[in-house]
Amino acid sequence: MPNMDTVTLGEHDAEQRGYWDAKRTDDINLLLGSEDGLYHHHYGIGDYDHSVLDAPAGRREELIQRELHRMETLETGLILDALGEVPSTARVMDAGSGRGGTSFVIADRFGCRVDGVNYCAHHVDFTQNLARERGVADRVQFHFTNMMQTPFEDGSFDFIVSNETTMCVDIHKAFAEFSRLLRPGGRYVAVTWSRHDAVHPRSEASREIDEHYLCGMHKRSTYFEALAANGLVPYHVRDHTEEAIPYWELREHSELRTGVEAPFLQGFREQSIDYLVIAGERV
Repeated sequence: MPNMDTVTLGEHDAEQRGYWDAKRTDDINLLLGSEDGLYHHHYGIGDYDHSVLDAPAGRREELIQRELHRMETLETGLILDALGEVPSTARVMDAGSGRGGTSFVIADRFGCRVDGVNYCAHHVDFTQNLARERGVADRVQFHFTNMMQTPFEDGSFDFIVSNETTMCVDIHKAFAEFSRLLRPGGRYVAVTWSRHDAVHPRSEASREIDEHYLCGMHKRSTYFEALAANGLVPYHVRDHTEEAIPYWELREHSELRTGVEAPFLQGFREQSIDYLVIAGERV
C-alpha cells in the first residue's frame, strides 16, 4: 500500500498513473455523468432525498444514482464559494481534472478560461472531446501533464483549484508548483479528505482508503505546512465532514458501491478523517 510518508515520488507517480490508465470502465463516474455531461471524480455533500430508498425496485437504483450525482455537483459549489469573484477574463487551472466536471462547472459559472491538467491520457482525450461537444473548446482546454511539473510560465494563472486530487501527489511539490504558477494575489482552493492527526495519527479507515485508491492521504497539518512553505496564506478553511456523511450512506445502497463506502463512513464518524475546503492566497 503506498504511503506518501514513506514511498518516493517516482514510485507513487508510477502507481497512480497505472491505476488511472487501467480504470477505463468506471461506472460510478461514467453512469452518473451521462445525463448532463458533468463527469465528476469526487464525492458529494448535503443530505439526500430519503424517499428514493422506498421507490419501486425498477426505479430505485436510477433515483439513487441521480441523487448521488446531484450531491456531487453540489460539492463543486464549495470551490465556487471559496474562489470568490472570478472575472470572465481570469484564467483558472484545474489540477487533476479527471473527466472534466469541475472544470466545466467553473467555466459555466464564470465564463472564464480553464486549463485542466491530468496525467491520465484517456481522461484528457475524453475531456477534449467533451469540450468540443459542449462548444467551449476555445476556452476550456485539457493538457496531458503532471500537476507537480507543468509546462506553463510563471504567473500564468489567477486561480488554481484541486478537487480531491492532492492525496495522489506530494503536496509540498504540488504547492511549490502552484505558487510558481499563480500571479501575486492569485488564489488556490482545495477540496480534500485528510487524516485528522490531532485525533488519530493513522487510522485503519485511512489505511483502507489508501489501499483502495493507491493513494497516500495527507495529514491535516501537512496542508498548512505546505501552504506556509510556499507563500500561500490561508484565507478560507472550512470543515464539511458532517455534510459528507450522507453521500456515503446513500452510496451503500447503490448497485455501484465499490467497497470503499464503509471506511469513509468509519473515518468521518470517528473523526479520524476530515473533509475540508482549504484556500490560500499567493503573497
